Order: sequence, then structure tokens, then C-alpha cells
Amino acid sequence: MKIRFGVGTGADADPEALPELVDRLEAAGVDSLWFSELVYSQAIDPVVGMAFALSRTTRLKVGTSVAILPGRHPVLVAKQLASLSALAPKRVLPVFGLQPAGGNERDLFPVPGRRGAVFDESLRLLRAVLRADDVDFDGDYFSVRGAGVGRRSARPLDIWLGGRVPAAFRRIGRYGDGWLGSFLTPEEAAAGVAAINAEAAEAGREIEADHFGITVLVAEDGVPAPVAARIGRQRPGVDPADLIAGSWPELHRLIDGYLAAGLSKFVVVPAGGKPMDGFVDRFVAELVPRQN
Repeated sequence: MKIRFGVGTGADADPEALPELVDRLEAAGVDSLWFSELVYSQAIDPVVGMAFALSRTTRLKVGTSVAILPGRHPVLVAKQLASLSALAPKRVLPVFGLQPAGGNERDLFPVPGRRGAVFDESLRLLRAVLRADDVDFDGDYFSVRGAGVGRRSARPLDIWLGGRVPAAFRRIGRYGDGWLGSFLTPEEAAAGVAAINAEAAEAGREIEADHFGITVLVAEDGVPAPVAARIGRQRPGVDPADLIAGSWPELHRLIDGYLAAGLSKFVVVPAGGKPMDGFVDRFVAELVPRQN
């Protein structure tokens, strides 16, 4: 499996530092840069960030970790992805999720029905338009005639999905091309891989073996108390040290566990949220040698 490491930007990432960050990652040969959808923050919008980074580079891949699909029309999303892919072939890595991380942002993504059902149908339509021209589609929530987005990739874009609950694993197995999890222990990640593969097999599909990954936070000197508290609210009863790396050696320990679980793609986010503050140099020294 191809083991790859990318840098993730957080809510506190400074927009003015993005040009320097992009240039540094490109020069250092880092695999990828990832933008999270965090509307009520200074974080750059994922599509804007991806377009900016792609325009300055020739090799760096870009992705979303994650963007929200329910609440957006799938054909418009397909047009954005197809446009980015036409400008930078093989360098666009979209990952979508069910709902925003912050509950106060949920109203920004209104849906015409149950969010999970809308997500499923959105994925069906998105994938159809990214794979064919003149798409006719009739669903419970979307209906289009002759939908097309112009030039498409010779190989359709892979659509990865986030999530860590059984409904997410079902969705990934049926409609996704890969999984980017978050805040999971290695043991939970292994169970997730097994569940996704089982759902895919039941749907007559197969997820490529190297299409499983995870977002991991790393701190320099122990997990900050506010971060530990936030993760504790998300994952009550789980030791934050099993989900977040409090040091670079701890990150390597977690990575070893995730590799054993069947994961091979990693989005590494500084817990302090400011990648340029010495983080990139350490990232390159610690993780680039682990790629194959």
C-alpha cells in the first residue's frame, strides 16, 4: 500500500500564512494539503483554498477534510470538482461529510429531508455527473435533465467520505471510494475498515486497499487541555491520548497502530492550528521518510 502523509489546516490557521505554507510544502515534497470546512472561523473555505494552492504548485495534491455535501446541490459541487481537476489533473482529493463539526453551523446547510437520506442521494447524483454527460436523474430530493459539467477526468474523481458510526460505514461501502476517519483508536479504525469492506461487498463493490485514512492531531508537548476537553465531549469515555498524539513519538506510535489496522493515508494537523510555526520542518523530518 502507498503510505502518504499530508498537512491539515485547522480553525486557527492564518490565511496570510497560506502562500508561504503552500510554497514550503511544494518545495519539501509533501504529498498533500487539506482544508477543513469551518465556516465560523478564520479558516479558508476549502474550495477557495484548494484552487489557490493548485494555482501555485505543480505537484502538491489538495483535499477537503471534510467538506459538507448535504445542503449543496450535487451538480454544482460536481462542476467545482471537475473544474479543479481539469486545471490540476490527479491532484484533487475531495472528502465529504454528513454535517458540520460545529452544531451552530448546521443551519447553513439546509436539506429538504432527512440529512442522511439527502446525503445518500447527493452522492448518487454527484458520482453520476462526474462519470457521464447528459445525466437524467429522478430522486426523492433532486431531479435533473441532461446534466453535465463539461470536461471530465479520464478516470473519474475518487469521492472519499468521513464518519465513524455504522451509518457512515454503510454509506462509504455503498457510495464512497475511500474513507477518511477521525478521532478513532487504531482498534476502532480496524473495525471501521472491516465494516466498510463488508458493506461494499454486500453492494457488489470493492474499496481499494489503500483508500483508507485518518486525520490525526499532534501536539509538541502534550495534548493541550482545551483540545483534550473538546475531544472528551466528542468521544466520552475514551482516553484522548488514544486519539491525539501528545508528541512526535506518540504520533509514530499511533501511526504504527493505524497501519496495522489497514490505514495508509494520514492527514496530520497541528493541535495548535498554526502549521508554519516550526511544524512543517518537523513534519518533513519525521514523516516524509515513512512514505514509500
